[in-house]
Amino acid sequence: MIRKTWKSLVILFVLLFLYLPILVLMVYSFTDATNIGAIRGLSLHNYVTLFTTPELVGMILGTVILALTAALLATILGTLGAIGAFYSKKGMSSAITTMNQVPVVNADVVTGFSVCILLVVVFGVSKDTFLPLIIGHVSLCAPFVFLSVIPKLKQMDPSIYEAALDLGATPLTALVRIVIPQIFPGILSGFALAVTLSLDDYFVATYTKPATFDTISTYVVNATKGAQTTIKTALWALSTVIFLLVVLFTVVMNLRAQKAGQERSGI
Repeated sequence: MIRKTWKSLVILFVLLFLYLPILVLMVYSFTDATNIGAIRGLSLHNYVTLFTTPELVGMILGTVILALTAALLATILGTLGAIGAFYSKKGMSSAITTMNQVPVVNADVVTGFSVCILLVVVFGVSKDTFLPLIIGHVSLCAPFVFLSVIPKLKQMDPSIYEAALDLGATPLTALVRIVIPQIFPGILSGFALAVTLSLDDYFVATYTKPATFDTISTYVVNATKGAQTTIKTALWALSTVIFLLVVLFTVVMNLRAQKAGQERSGI
């Protein structure tokens, strides 16, 4: 009984540690308070400011477009890399998998600085072209897509692909019609993870973004150094919106996965 109570208390402490700051921020986003402290009254002015200020709307749209673009490219590269590693010989497959681990465990600041040095300094690519920023985010996200797809490939029956080739299908046809549908849940998970990583990134964007462009992360950091009070409090509303969207997406994905599992088991 004591052990069970202790475990419950530990779980409760962890949940409070993780979610209490977010919940406090959510509460204050619906007030007219200018600082975390006494609540003056309920208000939606933070949300009005968030969705009516051109600077904030442009920053949000730019970040979302960047995240979707980088995630799409990273998903293509990560999926192709996972398929190539899976169907390669053992030595080559191990080498590719090992090399993929390096960007995963590497610090984001190193990745961003390296991409900046390689493209901007060595090859002379202007950061105003957004190319270094996109390449930096693709480099950040693609290894995680690889890790999401590989388990689905290992769960797949390899004889299905070989049977398709024996029946006259071309390798491309077998890949598109046999392999891709089998591993699509892993591809979708990798894409969602890539979007999240791109939205959350700060260091890579800092080193590779144009001077006139801000992502949500870089904007929030800069906003704490002297932005107007209305802008700062509007960011509370932005944090709330992002958190609620993440919760909604997670619930939907879990429900779909649960439904798919029930259909496979015949329930």
